[in-house]
Amino acid sequence: MQTRLQAGQGYGSMFNCVLTVYRNENVAGFFKGMSFPLASIAVYSSVVFGVFSNTQRLIGQHRYGDSNHAPALSDLAVASMVAGIVSVGIGGPVDLVKIRLQMQTQPFIEANINLKHRAVGFVEQIAYRGPVHCVSTILRQEGLAGVYRGAGAIILRDVPGYCLYFIPYTFLCGWITPEGCLSPSPYSVWMAGGIAGAISWGTATPMDVVKSRLQADGVYLNKYKGIVDCIAQSYQSEGFKVFFRGITVNVVRGFPMSAAMFLGYELSLKAIRGNQAETNP
Repeated sequence: MQTRLQAGQGYGSMFNCVLTVYRNENVAGFFKGMSFPLASIAVYSSVVFGVFSNTQRLIGQHRYGDSNHAPALSDLAVASMVAGIVSVGIGGPVDLVKIRLQMQTQPFIEANINLKHRAVGFVEQIAYRGPVHCVSTILRQEGLAGVYRGAGAIILRDVPGYCLYFIPYTFLCGWITPEGCLSPSPYSVWMAGGIAGAISWGTATPMDVVKSRLQADGVYLNKYKGIVDCIAQSYQSEGFKVFFRGITVNVVRGFPMSAAMFLGYELSLKAIRGNQAETNP
């Protein structure tokens, strides 16, 4: 729904989007393009959380002489920005494939693509048969640069987005955890992670819209010349409200997704540290 609302045409609201997708594509339409993200989410999350943690430790070692020193706000900001930049390497191609597969059944309007003698409606020809065919087609037609289409918008989304992801989590987790506890409880981690995810995805929505439109561009046509052109065309045709399309979906999905990620991350760290303590008493 997020992709259809942000980059698609003809969806007035989230409810209307749900009805339209179900009416035209049945239940399978809600899971279109999800195989590639599901196959890569573990690697992506490991890289992002690993880069954030290791950057934080390096900063602590360099600034305080102790890798486990409590990080300052500036330390968290730097570590978050590094994680946001690195995330583009994996997240860019994954997002591109997901959006291309989801948008190839999107109805298009003749006036929007300047094509004559073409009926309005769903595109009859399927451009991509699956994730592998999608990647190979993009490489063949657009080269390696095509796989990273919208990378600039992803950086502009993820660098501040991860700052508003890890920083609120760190402070909320410390605030919720009772004094005297050496580590946060699973509930504290879950709640802090969920709130941080909702904040991050909610504030990242404007640039997420731009990113989705740039990546969807190219399935059947090339409409935008870049980030600035995408912003200008979107604003001229749909007004300022276009940059908040899908914000409800982003916030609603951001809470449980981020809560589960942070909880899994913290529990995994505890398990690893426990095993290391038993191995090296």
